[in-house]
Amino acid sequence: MSGNEHQSATDSHPDVGVLLTQPRRYRALKAALLLGRANRLNARLAELARPAAGAEVVDVGCGPGDLARVLARRVGRVTGVDPSPQMIDYATARSHDLANCRFEVGTAQDLPLPDASADLVTSTFAMHHIPASHRADAIAQMFRVLRPGGRLLLADTLPTDPLLSTVVRVMARFAAHRTHDADHDHGDPLAGIDIRRYRDDLRANGFESVEFVAVRPATAVLLANKPGETAA
Repeated sequence: MSGNEHQSATDSHPDVGVLLTQPRRYRALKAALLLGRANRLNARLAELARPAAGAEVVDVGCGPGDLARVLARRVGRVTGVDPSPQMIDYATARSHDLANCRFEVGTAQDLPLPDASADLVTSTFAMHHIPASHRADAIAQMFRVLRPGGRLLLADTLPTDPLLSTVVRVMARFAAHRTHDADHDHGDPLAGIDIRRYRDDLRANGFESVEFVAVRPATAVLLANKPGETAA
């Protein structure tokens, strides 16, 4: 792959993080990593999120919109947010059949949404793309847009066998090179994408009932609630 092709696939910005600019290539890579179980994983994530039928959902770092589309068939409305215009255009084009699913450009650390406007916030395979210095801000933003009693689902890669571990380590090293992220430059690169590292940050920002769930073959999930009672 030439340098120009590589640059068109990903781009790095100090205040935004890594932008994934080729949706089809991203979906193919993710499908390979998940051993062809991407659809099954999205269905499982939707089950773990447990949204009510009329819920307002925000999918942060929505990428090509795969999880957002699954959720839109179960809830009242889904808004996907991603810093990559290419991802937003692709997700929008693929979701014209879903009137309750929309996408807009924005960053996790500065969500373009009102306070207490969502019943569920999801963010999958996205936290490690955010600059380390902005990840606490991203969690604070997720808390802000949730209504009292709202639910958060964070997910990222967690390989469950040696081969997947090797593949993910190579990918994490590549991401570290692209972002110049000190969290990844030293030690085990899997530590940089381990979603469990955010448990303390979630509690520090006000979340409660933080729960960890592993989903085979290669995903880890954190679930948490914003204190309070839902309107329902």
